[in-house]
Amino acid sequence: MKFSESWLRTLVDPKLTSEELSHLLTMAGLEVEELQPVAPAFTSVVVAQVLEVVKHPDADRLNVCQVDIGSGTPQQIVCGAPNVAAGLKVPCALPGAELPGDFRIKVAKVRGIESSGMLCSAKELGIAEEASGLLILPVDAPVGQSIRQYLDLDDQQFELKLTPNRADCLSLLGIAREVGAITGAATCLPVVQEVPASITDQRSVVLDAPDACPLYCGRVIKDVNAKAPTPEWMKRRLERSGIRAISALVDVTNYVMLELGQPLHAFDNTKLNGAVHARLARTDEKLLLLNEQTIAVDSDVLMIADDAKPLAMAGIMGGEESGITLETTELFLESAFFSPRAIAGRARRYGFASDASHRFERGVDFGGVRRAMERATQLILDVCGGQAGPVVEARAELPARTPVRLRTARAEKVLGLPLGSERIAALFKGLALSFEQNGDDFLVTPPSWRFDMEIEEDLIEEIARLYGYDNIPSPAPQARLAMMPQPEAQRPAYRIRQMLADRGYQEVINFAFVEEAWEADFAARTAEADLIRLANPIASQMAVMRSSLFGGLVANLVTNLKRKQGRVRLFEVGRTFHRDAQAAPVSGFRQPWKLAGLAFGNALPEGWAGGARKVDFFDVKGDIEALFAPAQLRFEKLQHPALHPGRAARVLLDEQDIGCLGELHPEWVQKYDLPNAPVLFELDFAAAKAVNVPVYSEVSKFPPVIRDLAIVVDQNVALQTLLDGLKGQISGLVRDIQLFDVYVGKGVPENKKSLAFRIVMQDTQRTLQDSEVDAAMQQLVSCFEQAFGAQLRA
Repeated sequence: MKFSESWLRTLVDPKLTSEELSHLLTMAGLEVEELQPVAPAFTSVVVAQVLEVVKHPDADRLNVCQVDIGSGTPQQIVCGAPNVAAGLKVPCALPGAELPGDFRIKVAKVRGIESSGMLCSAKELGIAEEASGLLILPVDAPVGQSIRQYLDLDDQQFELKLTPNRADCLSLLGIAREVGAITGAATCLPVVQEVPASITDQRSVVLDAPDACPLYCGRVIKDVNAKAPTPEWMKRRLERSGIRAISALVDVTNYVMLELGQPLHAFDNTKLNGAVHARLARTDEKLLLLNEQTIAVDSDVLMIADDAKPLAMAGIMGGEESGITLETTELFLESAFFSPRAIAGRARRYGFASDASHRFERGVDFGGVRRAMERATQLILDVCGGQAGPVVEARAELPARTPVRLRTARAEKVLGLPLGSERIAALFKGLALSFEQNGDDFLVTPPSWRFDMEIEEDLIEEIARLYGYDNIPSPAPQARLAMMPQPEAQRPAYRIRQMLADRGYQEVINFAFVEEAWEADFAARTAEADLIRLANPIASQMAVMRSSLFGGLVANLVTNLKRKQGRVRLFEVGRTFHRDAQAAPVSGFRQPWKLAGLAFGNALPEGWAGGARKVDFFDVKGDIEALFAPAQLRFEKLQHPALHPGRAARVLLDEQDIGCLGELHPEWVQKYDLPNAPVLFELDFAAAKAVNVPVYSEVSKFPPVIRDLAIVVDQNVALQTLLDGLKGQISGLVRDIQLFDVYVGKGVPENKKSLAFRIVMQDTQRTLQDSEVDAAMQQLVSCFEQAFGAQLRA
């Protein structure tokens, strides 16, 4: 919405500078996007009259002019403008004037003839981009007056960036109403008098679609002079509002639209047949618009038509065939209220927009339809002459103005202000809101020009705007600070991160939405339907939610290898996402936190002592065991789509499956062009944070007894199976059992293996006797023999 400051100040004139007014409007929710002068700075340019024009003796394109500048003595000025002529009133830059572009005027000789000044075009004054000649001023322009004062060139142009809910401010009337309410300045709003009918000519109006058009006013105006010039003051206001002056009749309708916010349309009355109808478009109906575009109108588009043909797209654009021209002498003037739902989006559907549709689809003041008709009628009669017929009005059910309740206590709580009901009532009166007061409660009836007041919060927003956002205090929030209890059985997340960093891992953070191919390669899914697809992904390669952290870590590895990083240790803590009909708090989805890591390259950094061995399964297994110490983990063979079939294990803690560990599958090593397989792990983060509460255990003062035991068992018997089988079966004297040798070969039968264990026995109360030790060892041998068919190795 563009407008000139001088026009606004004819309606309301607060004691504020242009910059202060701009800030005030912005803080009231009417953002001033741009504030600029209507003309650049220049000096010493006055209104002048050309008295005499003669050809320059030495130049065909130059003229020597005698010019009256109001000083009493005509000045001689050489001018090359093609439209210079005696009797014209034009701007004249006097000697010493400074024009835009740092152009200075001085007395000079032009082809031997002295010139004391310069006659100016609009371009030379900086008020137009192009000009074909001098700027011709009206015949009544006072000679000698400053051109800045005469053309009001010290005016400022405002451009507002309005939100869609503030359609009431798409007019000077609405903006003036706001400024008056905010500043308390007196408003001088346009007084519109009813124009009495001087002829009986009229045209009936029929509302065939009353829901889309509940109010339509029309009147016939005859004997108008369409060629009459538009008044300069009107043209100036239109142009400074971003609308080009066209002709008097069109300019009047545009002017009233800017002034009152009500779009109008004028039809050539001689081109109409019968009644005027507001109806929906018919099948295969076409219309040639004023923009010379012929459209096939859809059936949900509201049309204005006569008994024979369509005339216009209601509230959007008129038709070419029924439009007014400079030859029009009789017009039918339309002023109507069209439902925003009937107009919204229709213009954009056909690839264009109009000032009328911009307003109607946001909602115009249906209480001002008749007033706009009278205002436009009076201006047409003043500018173009003519005689007006009676106003014909067709009315259906207009939008209901449902009262909205406001509680003073609620407003004070939301805004944090001790307002009081008297202050709120004063603010509502400033906005011309009608209300009833019951104690501290208000029942506010929105006016016909406000479609954005529907709930209590809308009224609270109005109070905040009028009170001034800058005036609302912003104290620092106050709250009780209390240290949250840290359960002894749970360690903080930063401690886990620190432990991994201490072992050479670096933390990464990846997006939770990933490529679909990663889910197929790395996730243990059962069906494609398990994928959680994003409805609106930020990129095509980030279309699904991750169910594993492996994909991001492998991608990080690839990036590091491209940058010549040969040894990579990474970990990530993040959520994964799984479908689960019983999950909460987000119904249908489970979002557990996971801890994942990757190790690639040498097990140790290069050094003088060697260390070129590649990291393997057991290095990372040791890292995981250190992370969970002193808890004891178990590892079982695992088949996982992301991991090597023979080098992957399930991680168990207290018989609970908490994750997996293994080398990357050879297929993915090849697919992602890796020189060798990294080792990965993924664990439940909650399990990693849980720790056992320490329990005191007495340290024995007596020496331990250490014995070695070698047995022969089948090769397919796992060590963990042996250790699990001993639980609950061995003597309480045994403190630890460690495997220290595995042998297969000479002296061991085929399909057998030799396992050598170191047994540590100790008591806290006494030194063990040989007989007790021998009995405990025999018990161990018996357990191995009975449970696993083991034999004592000779």
